[in-house]
Amino acid sequence: MILTSGSCQSNKSEISKYLLLDSRIIKEVTNAKLEVGTVVKHKANPLFEEEKDWEMRFDNLYGNVIFDEKEKIYKCWYSPFIVDSASHGMTMEQRNKKYKPPKNREMGICYARSKDGIKWDKPDLGLVEYNGSKQNNIVWRGPHGAGIFKDLHEKDASKRYKIIFKGLAVSFSADGIHWDEKTKVNGVDVAGDTHNNALWAPTLNKYVGITRTWDKEFGREVARIESDDFVNWTKEEVVMHGTEKDLQTYAMPVFYYGGVYLGLVAIHQQSSDRVWTELTWSPDTKTWYRIDAGNPLIPCSTKELDYDYGCVYPCAYPVFKDGEIQLYYGGSDWLHFGWRNGSFALATLRQDGFAGYVQLDKNNIGSIVTKSIPYKGETISLTADLEDGGFVNAYALNDEGEIIGIAKINKTVTDVELKFDTSIKSDNIQLKIEFSRAKVYAFYLQ
Repeated sequence: MILTSGSCQSNKSEISKYLLLDSRIIKEVTNAKLEVGTVVKHKANPLFEEEKDWEMRFDNLYGNVIFDEKEKIYKCWYSPFIVDSASHGMTMEQRNKKYKPPKNREMGICYARSKDGIKWDKPDLGLVEYNGSKQNNIVWRGPHGAGIFKDLHEKDASKRYKIIFKGLAVSFSADGIHWDEKTKVNGVDVAGDTHNNALWAPTLNKYVGITRTWDKEFGREVARIESDDFVNWTKEEVVMHGTEKDLQTYAMPVFYYGGVYLGLVAIHQQSSDRVWTELTWSPDTKTWYRIDAGNPLIPCSTKELDYDYGCVYPCAYPVFKDGEIQLYYGGSDWLHFGWRNGSFALATLRQDGFAGYVQLDKNNIGSIVTKSIPYKGETISLTADLEDGGFVNAYALNDEGEIIGIAKINKTVTDVELKFDTSIKSDNIQLKIEFSRAKVYAFYLQ
């Protein structure tokens, strides 16, 4: 099998990126396993909290974040319960009593913005009345579990921003602030009481929506729908459920990166009532593979009442900027069904650092061999983290498996050219990557 290249997420032209988490490109693995990346939670966390009168309970936040390249600002739409019972100032004795939402509980969509992604402003929009005043940042009262994105594929400027929410229903906006009347989605039989989200899937030339359904055996399940026009959708199909009923898939924001679709799946453990975020990938949004299941990509804090001790709900979508991956999320300081205070927080990953290969047995070298890749004399580069004393040896192989070039690395690198000991002359190549005390993420042809 000869592979074609993945997509490029870089300012450089004509780059083929291959994420090693994509099993389609892997031929052989020896003494190695795929492990999720290590996030760094920002020192400024939490970035903002439930501080306005209408931010009664962030609950799962259901945040949607973009960096608007045209306007050069970050934009965030989030969905607190604006009518609810708040947990502020409660003692632990009070928190340990059962939380009961009020009968008139109501969710709303709020808007925040930032120049640097750290300091956020909640502007008075003057759109929606709350307790007799429109001096608030509420965009829309009522929608539950809203997924919002700026659709760069859309040619109609009045539909540049799209939303999908519980019901299921959709709407359109020119600016992400002023929205059309909602349109009910027909033919989809799900409650969608989760963080619904959607994207334009470039490999399918369709919109794909991610929502949730329920199963007696596994509980909450991830479901998928698709559409040509964002109005008429196919019937839902279940595409993922938990490994057991105790570990349920609560929500899964999905995005396209490096030639694959990645999912940030919120896992709700029933026995502990805590929620963390794990990683999945798919070649087509239909078949999903768990990466390092049971090992969180964004873990909860281990300190009780820390801002994200109880729950970590990923926002849609990551921001790829300044050589890092910015993963925003909603944190809760206590349990999912309990009295909890919510916040908006940030974790970061190194470039291409969603997942990489590491050794199983630290006393022996790990290795992976790729499948055959078309080669036209491009520069081959690599991204890897190395510990002290670690190394990576990369071997270029021809279709017969013969070594036609060797390159060695002894330090952490990001998209750095492999300096082979001889000129690589072959129409197709395989890469054999041997490593010790290292984590290898991706390679490029450019």
